[in-house]
Amino acid sequence: MAKQFIQEKPDPVLDAADERLTRHAVLGATIGNILEFYDFGTYSFFAIQIGQAFFPTSDPFASLMLSLATFGAGFVTRPIGAIVLGAYSDRAGRRPAMTVSFGMMSAAILLLGITPSYETIGIAAPLLVIFARLVQGFALGGEVGPTTAYLMEAAPAEGRGFAVSFQPASQQIAATAGALVGEILSLTMTSEALNVYGWRIALLLGAATLPFGLWLRSSLPETLHRPEAPALIIQTVGKSPAARRIMSLGFVILASCTIITYVTGYMTTYALSTLHVSAPLAFGTTLVSNTVGIAAALLGGWLADRAGRWHIMIWPQIAALLMTYPVIFWISESRSALALLGGLGALTLIGTIPYSAFYVSMAEGLPKNIRGGAFATIYAFAIALFGGTAQPVVTWLIYLTGSALAPAWYMLVASAAGLLAMLMMPETAPLKINSAVNKQSPP
Repeated sequence: MAKQFIQEKPDPVLDAADERLTRHAVLGATIGNILEFYDFGTYSFFAIQIGQAFFPTSDPFASLMLSLATFGAGFVTRPIGAIVLGAYSDRAGRRPAMTVSFGMMSAAILLLGITPSYETIGIAAPLLVIFARLVQGFALGGEVGPTTAYLMEAAPAEGRGFAVSFQPASQQIAATAGALVGEILSLTMTSEALNVYGWRIALLLGAATLPFGLWLRSSLPETLHRPEAPALIIQTVGKSPAARRIMSLGFVILASCTIITYVTGYMTTYALSTLHVSAPLAFGTTLVSNTVGIAAALLGGWLADRAGRWHIMIWPQIAALLMTYPVIFWISESRSALALLGGLGALTLIGTIPYSAFYVSMAEGLPKNIRGGAFATIYAFAIALFGGTAQPVVTWLIYLTGSALAPAWYMLVASAAGLLAMLMMPETAPLKINSAVNKQSPP
């Protein structure tokens, strides 16, 4: 079975000078990714203030729910953006697709930041906000696939894992940056000022990067037609059975990753509403988890270049699966800083490592002519279906059972499904393929 994924003769290895991954390429792709995820996520940090500005009602809860529903609207258009911009990247190139995505995201965040309140322009205000969120979702849906493909294609064969790991790491950096901006503004401004215009500052900080981001991305070298050192042999026209298999497995793994990521992000709310710990400790869990996640993502990519993709997916995933219940049990029983920060930090560290290896494995396993679009589409649908529902499902499970261990159950199911799919993924690391080819070749 594995033989169908291994080419009989690897493509010629490029010269070392040609293989060198330029800092410009990684910087351009990663910074753009950070800024786009910052723009998309910052809305959630100021959902209450945005609700008051654009969805005023006599009931604060109704205002917040309307604001959160508008935030969710961004998930609706992510699959559409993935299909359109992903296919565009496979046809016209990674650079133009990434540039269009960044431009749309920046324009949308600018519109959000300058739209007058409901009191000023009436019903036009919430309509403009909803439109901006739909554009943001479309842009972000078309960001992940082309960027992941670009990072893999721009890297030397022996450094693809580490290069691609900047994709998940940049998302963690964006979440951390958004949280820090929100914390700084809340500490330096009065509640009234934050409600009136403070949230606009956070949004416009993202929009201010538009000129720099467009310049950076438009000057990137194109990788679509660059020759690749040893890779999987999958039919280069259309979606072969092998490619469809990788896409199916990839959807399950991304769904697993999405559930675990969003449940982990729920831990601040969980710590406040279910465990009733102090607010600083609750918010500290998010900061620690995001910081550890950045390091773990980069570590996972680095290890994948040295030990192969498959092993770095499987063994940390097994360890995380075994750790999940004991860690959540410890957190729910002790409700201590050590459990919340140390336990969750350790679980995040181990649990994040496999997904960097998966990102590069899936990018390598897909043929170049569908790589950007296929990765983007699978990612967007996994996020749309499981990202937006993860936290409501956990909240419902806690309410239904009355058990503080409900998050562990959902994470265990997701981790187990991800592990089964990972077990069926082929090894795509060039060093492993070279070894397999050499063993099959006659002396």
